[in-house]
Amino acid sequence: MNRTDRLYALAEELRAAGPRGRTASWLAARFEVHLRTVKRDVSALQQAGVPVTGTGGPGGGYVLDAAASLPPLAFTDAEATAVAVALSVQPDLPFAADGRSALAKLRAAMPPAARAAADDLGSRVWLRTEGAPGRGPAARVLDEALRDRVVVVLDYVDAAGTSTQRRPVEPLLLARTGGHWYLVAWCRRRRAGRWFRLDRVAGAVATTERCPERDLAQVVGTPPADARPLG
Repeated sequence: MNRTDRLYALAEELRAAGPRGRTASWLAARFEVHLRTVKRDVSALQQAGVPVTGTGGPGGGYVLDAAASLPPLAFTDAEATAVAVALSVQPDLPFAADGRSALAKLRAAMPPAARAAADDLGSRVWLRTEGAPGRGPAARVLDEALRDRVVVVLDYVDAAGTSTQRRPVEPLLLARTGGHWYLVAWCRRRRAGRWFRLDRVAGAVATTERCPERDLAQVVGTPPADARPLG
């Protein structure tokens, strides 16, 4: 078994073991390698973002947080290229940095022949992306606040140039319309839903306060017929 295959087999063994995990000695015997090889392999998985944790002492071992990662998936060259195209057409999409990280992991996991085919196919797709709307310097903070469902405090400049500071809002969704990205949120000052254009957000700080549940339809209404959520 080569190292790439062993790394994926090790991760899947830990996934199958669940919360009880596996000891380093058990894994060494299972894959017929030295203990130090197991430790290097686990370190490689951790560096690649696989959520493996270790515990020391008698009975200690390694555990994979299965809820924090997906099992391996098989992608065709066209599917991998489609992901790359989606990220390239709009490089400032929400969660784009996470998408690029996922694409790098996807390419690393593909067999060499499939990766070469994906690279060749990608070289035959040309893109021109000038004029794409920017999302502003606070976009990453707002992405993470929406993901974590926490209150975020905004410094905002509206269309008239009026600035408001330390404005607490509850992120509800991100929307693109009219060539701009918006954060749609419940504004605690106005006690109503508001649309904040991302390139006008001068600063954003995420808090640790969880947002209460709110009915999107009641806050922002029904999306128009030509708008749709991802899915």
